[in-house]
Amino acid sequence: MTVEQIGALFTDADGAYRFARWERPIVPVVFGVQEETLAVVKGACEAVVALAGHKMAETDPEMGANLMVFFFRDWRELLAVPDLGGLVPGLEGLVARLDAEGARQYRVFRFEPSGAIRACVVFLRMDAAMQEVPADELALAQMAQAILLWSNSAFRARSPLARATNGQVILRPEIADVIRASYDPVMPAVARDASHALRLAARMPARDG
Repeated sequence: MTVEQIGALFTDADGAYRFARWERPIVPVVFGVQEETLAVVKGACEAVVALAGHKMAETDPEMGANLMVFFFRDWRELLAVPDLGGLVPGLEGLVARLDAEGARQYRVFRFEPSGAIRACVVFLRMDAAMQEVPADELALAQMAQAILLWSNSAFRARSPLARATNGQVILRPEIADVIRASYDPVMPAVARDASHALRLAARMPARDG
């Protein structure tokens, strides 16, 4: 990837460069799915966290869980979830907007005082189209998008996933490289200057094609 392509992954529509990664261990919890899907989602989380060289834990000392994934059929179901409004400020207005837009997914991040990711709430509305997506693909894509603070348009035109020659769905190699580089111990957990993309590029392996 070029420096410009890497920078675009973290540059919002207003032109601001916003990068953040997790510092604390990730503790996932999943709502609204059966046991077999729960295992798939947690397995995808483990795979992406291992790719990043980050850590998971059994519990977060402050929040219990800090990566919450909600599966549901109607956005208004979220209004009945106890205490969710405290975790997601302006929940009623957000639900109304996403419902009106017909959105299928949304992520809410919370941050440490330093600006690093403290928590992520993933919302997935399982309409007919989403139910056609295999659980492993859906889970891997969502975990990849929760491991970093990507721009809103990072994957609008192209999914973070690819299909390997054996037919298995994997992260696109260049996206996996960005995740690895982002979690390099010498890299900052937070960046607001586009020169950060230069440092990421320097840690990306050369790839043919």
